[in-house]
Amino acid sequence: MLSSELKSQIQGAYTRFLEAKGLKPRYGQRLMIAEVAKVLGAIRSDEEGRRLGDPAVVAVEAGTGTGKTVAYSLASIPTAKAAGKRLVIATATVALQEQIVHKDLPDLLRNSGLNFSFALAKGRGRYLCLSKLDLLLQEGHAQSATAQLFADEGFTIEVDERSQKLFNQMIEKLAGNRWDGDRDAWPEAIEDGDWQRLTTDHSQCTGRHCPNFQQCAFYKAREGMGKVDVIVTNHDMVLADLALGGGAVLPDPRDTLYVFDEGHHLPDKAIGHFAHYTRLRSTADWLAQIDKNLTRLLAQHPLPGDLGRLIEQLPELARELRGQQQFMFSACEELAEFRAGEDMQGSERPRHRFVAGVVPEHLREMGMELKKGFSRLAELLGQVSELLKQVMDGEAGLGLAGQQAEEWYPLFGSLQARAQANWELWLAFSSEDPADSPPMARWLTLAEGGALYDIEVNASPILAAETLRRNLWNVAYGCLVTSATLTALNRFDRFSMRAGLPRNTVTSVVPSPFRHAEAGVLRVPDLKADPRDAAAHTAAITRHLPELVEGARGSLVLFASRKQMQDVFDGLERDWRKRVLIQGNLSKQETLNRHKARVDEGQPSVLFGLASFAEGVDLPGAYCEHVLIAKIPFAVPDDPVEAALAEWIEARGGNPFMEIAVPDASLRLVQACGRLLRSEEDRGQITLLDRRVVTQRYGRAILDALPPFRRQID
Repeated sequence: MLSSELKSQIQGAYTRFLEAKGLKPRYGQRLMIAEVAKVLGAIRSDEEGRRLGDPAVVAVEAGTGTGKTVAYSLASIPTAKAAGKRLVIATATVALQEQIVHKDLPDLLRNSGLNFSFALAKGRGRYLCLSKLDLLLQEGHAQSATAQLFADEGFTIEVDERSQKLFNQMIEKLAGNRWDGDRDAWPEAIEDGDWQRLTTDHSQCTGRHCPNFQQCAFYKAREGMGKVDVIVTNHDMVLADLALGGGAVLPDPRDTLYVFDEGHHLPDKAIGHFAHYTRLRSTADWLAQIDKNLTRLLAQHPLPGDLGRLIEQLPELARELRGQQQFMFSACEELAEFRAGEDMQGSERPRHRFVAGVVPEHLREMGMELKKGFSRLAELLGQVSELLKQVMDGEAGLGLAGQQAEEWYPLFGSLQARAQANWELWLAFSSEDPADSPPMARWLTLAEGGALYDIEVNASPILAAETLRRNLWNVAYGCLVTSATLTALNRFDRFSMRAGLPRNTVTSVVPSPFRHAEAGVLRVPDLKADPRDAAAHTAAITRHLPELVEGARGSLVLFASRKQMQDVFDGLERDWRKRVLIQGNLSKQETLNRHKARVDEGQPSVLFGLASFAEGVDLPGAYCEHVLIAKIPFAVPDDPVEAALAEWIEARGGNPFMEIAVPDASLRLVQACGRLLRSEEDRGQITLLDRRVVTQRYGRAILDALPPFRRQID
């Protein structure tokens, strides 16, 4: 039970915050503070501080405008400190992460009377590797001959004039303490290709053996993170830490209270984190490079002892694996009937999905052989890396100088990581699924591969439920999941199934302060066209769109498919087309900036967008007075993971359409409607150009799950 002392501390902090800001309490915000504090503040623990009893999980849907960041921070920071735990706040997007670190938490610190410290935790890939920068800035003749052997591993050393200028600017700013090595703190956007050459991952990093260890931006950031009360990070970093057993980079889950903001993304993030793929032709080429490069390396550096014996085994193993890869390529090509010259420009690449995740026996046997081969390759490369560490630690008799070991370690570490990734793919691809668990989705995709085409082999979980249950909910001291859209059809069932929430999870929906019925109208016009007849529906939208958006300064039209969006745009009169900004022609941010500039100048502006414009786009006031939704956003039926999930549900006697398709579409529709009201002063209209919400049996449930705008059904 929540102690009276902790309850008083949270209430006092909220009162001080409101008074300092001159704000009135919001009902939904007060309710959320109470719900979070009640669950997380009542966790019982043993003498060692470990949680006793069932998992402590609370899921809160908090509508737009609730002020949920303030609510969960006020409830969870004092609770974590009282329990002697660390608080980890994880978001799905960089934008929210930065808002919490640079705006919300400093604001709370100034105005609530709470005393806490906080830091931002990012993955290694967001930070500069000084050793790589040094290598890139050396004179060409001084550069590593070994790096040249492994150029295709990302160790390219040629630097053009533009890159040279960028790298020199970085050195100058680092030397003058005007930059801390964080990619996101660099004043201009850095091209992905440039940044890839400047950063590293754990498999390549020599850690304390690195000559730049004391100045390393990543380790400096991690050191600061170890001393704070609140760590702000992203879902991916939490999942990566949990995959390593927890406590590897972030605090031990058993000593952590987690807040997952934008929590509706967590199940998909978890699936993506445990999905695997490889490209057969490019991996065969990579194995050929290992054979060639290591044979040449051994010729240049005859190595005695264990190190030499290990490296001598690698070229032959790579040759053997390459032959197996080529056999697998031929078998997959024949099975899927892939042909050179197939359409690679369409929105969907040619694909072959294994029904119910069942791979033909001959492919499974070949996959098992590849699994064994890559297991052996990863093991040998790991042993080489361990010996290189011993050389760096000063152990003699291994036939290599310490400086040479420092140079080789990132190269062999990179090779090991790729071999390990291939082993994980073939393990997932060729294993038999347990009878009582959801199957893996397994499929082949035709991929571009330079002059020749390639085949991509994929294996992915279809649900993250068991993974999250085992690695997160059952282990963590306590968890809060929150979002503006956790429910579908007014129920938590969909999220609970996908996220594997424990049975005792406390769920709550707290209301938005927006008065939807006063602020807007939801209209369903009759276009006399069924959305299932794509041509007729597109023609009807094209015909009626100009009159529908008449009078709105800023409008957002959301489409379920790029084809329909483009066809409507092409069908509009040329003069009217000038007011439309269509997603994809410019970057997302530049498109939004131009839209805002037009509205600011008093010109009507219409945005055409797809799913990514239906969530996370903030267009307050005049920038979005009218949201038009072309059709109920049912998922594309050929997504291999969703298709495998539908098969599994059907095999268990369920109805995939009602259990997956309708709830998912409802959720996306609610998110799309959320673009209209971004503040309590906003007013406007939502127009849904899909009559199925009033003509189909499932339509009523979808309609009733939408925000309570006034309705106008034509």
